[in-house]
Amino acid sequence: MLQPRWILTFLMKVFFSLLIVTLALFPLAWMIISGFKIRTEVVSTPFQFFPEVWEWQNYVQILGDAAFLRTLAITGVGAVIFTAGSIAVNSMAAYAFARLEFAGKRFVWPAVLMTMFIPGMTILLTSFIVVTDLHMLDTLAVLIIPGMAAAAHIFFVRQFYLNIPSSLEEAAVMDGCGRWGVYLRIFLPLSKAPFVVVGITSFMAYWNNFVWPVMTITSPDLYQVQQYLAAFRGERASELGLLMAGSACAALPIIILFLIFQRQIIANIKMAGLK
Repeated sequence: MLQPRWILTFLMKVFFSLLIVTLALFPLAWMIISGFKIRTEVVSTPFQFFPEVWEWQNYVQILGDAAFLRTLAITGVGAVIFTAGSIAVNSMAAYAFARLEFAGKRFVWPAVLMTMFIPGMTILLTSFIVVTDLHMLDTLAVLIIPGMAAAAHIFFVRQFYLNIPSSLEEAAVMDGCGRWGVYLRIFLPLSKAPFVVVGITSFMAYWNNFVWPVMTITSPDLYQVQQYLAAFRGERASELGLLMAGSACAALPIIILFLIFQRQIIANIKMAGLK
């Protein structure tokens, strides 16, 4: 027979879980539904969650905007290149720190870890000066190359590599594999789990980036999606329903990726627990 106290505890857990989920999803749901409202209903008083008349024209209009579609395309291309580069660079660095011995390793590794605690905003100016001197402004490269290497991703993949049995590496070396062969034939095929996490977080970081593109990109042909939406809000601030529709469309790729890989992300983070 169930104890009343146990039932009460269970109901309280369910209540607070639903409350947290509601608070977390409310802004997203409001944004999507606001895309179906006319401009006056978005900020109407008193607050009205659902529109009186569902207006599909906002989504039709924003998806028919060539500039918006071009922005989505160029952002998607950049995000894919950035994600692939991030996986490659961080996994190679993680392999070096996990398996190789080289001069200064005991000093270099703590220095890499220290960069995790430096807020990105504090180095924006110096980063801007560097890319300016390298003549990278107003190119796709300025959005991709500077952020590829990330200490958090190196640390995450390194922890995974530390748990791979040394016997596999020794067997590959005995078969004639060099360091590149060991990495490509042993470590790379076993890295699907951490690569999912690194890939998704890298894609999200690029897709949602706003400050850096605003600082380094001035050509409308290279506008990133967040940059485009900010410019849209400045130029057509009264068309809030259209802005909400565009924001919902911009958020859709991230939502889809999370829904597809949510189990792998959660499982891999647990699996890569610190030693």
